[in-house]
Amino acid sequence: MGLSITLILLLSYAVYGATVSPSYYLYTTDAEETEHAINDPTRIYQESSNTTTWAWDIPANSSNLTWVYLSASELSDDSKVRLINAAGLYSHRLLGVESNQAFSCAKQCQKNTTHQVDSNGGDVQINALTSYDPARRNNGTVYGENIDVATTKARDLIEYDHVPSTIRVEIIEVGDRLTSPDISLTTVNEEFDSIAVFSVDAGTEFLWALAAVIGCFSMVLIPSFTVYFAAKAKEKKDQVKLQNSEQHIVDALEKS
Repeated sequence: MGLSITLILLLSYAVYGATVSPSYYLYTTDAEETEHAINDPTRIYQESSNTTTWAWDIPANSSNLTWVYLSASELSDDSKVRLINAAGLYSHRLLGVESNQAFSCAKQCQKNTTHQVDSNGGDVQINALTSYDPARRNNGTVYGENIDVATTKARDLIEYDHVPSTIRVEIIEVGDRLTSPDISLTTVNEEFDSIAVFSVDAGTEFLWALAAVIGCFSMVLIPSFTVYFAAKAKEKKDQVKLQNSEQHIVDALEKS
């Protein structure tokens, strides 16, 4: 009991110390999605290869640009869809797609100026990032002596200018095509929003610590007490048998 109380007090102090004297800060970002207006494409027919190329040049906001989403539909068989940016983008077929496979953009995404996906007549999607560093998007954590230092660090992590930011989309179809496919392009820019000191609910953490200690001691003590009480019961049973045997001997001697 004394050991369990000591552990509870130590865990409580650790939670209290992390609550009243933290050095970690949580910052949030404000994501702004822009669905770009798509103008009529430039059409280029190459007779030598019998292919038609459709091209769109779409200006994007370079300030803190994070995501680029391209989708294309109304595609013909054996068409090729290209997402082009001179500054380079990170992309992978599993990026932004729900999958049971273990996926890490930091390990699997490739940075290229051109990303291409072939189509057999179905719709095509290409998702891309300007950086696979999660600190630049979707909130994060920084360490600092005070909130001013932490704010400066958070802003430095987020602020980024992706230039040139123009996104070029090319779709190459077989044959002399007169009707262009449909495309949509969405970009995401994330700005610094707010920052706050990391804190925990000391009361809740204390209850969790108490439950953990009780659980640990229960796992140790319950089997031990079970063995102890089982041994005591067997000892008591053996003692009763011994007393009965002695009584039988006494009764036999008295009769003789």
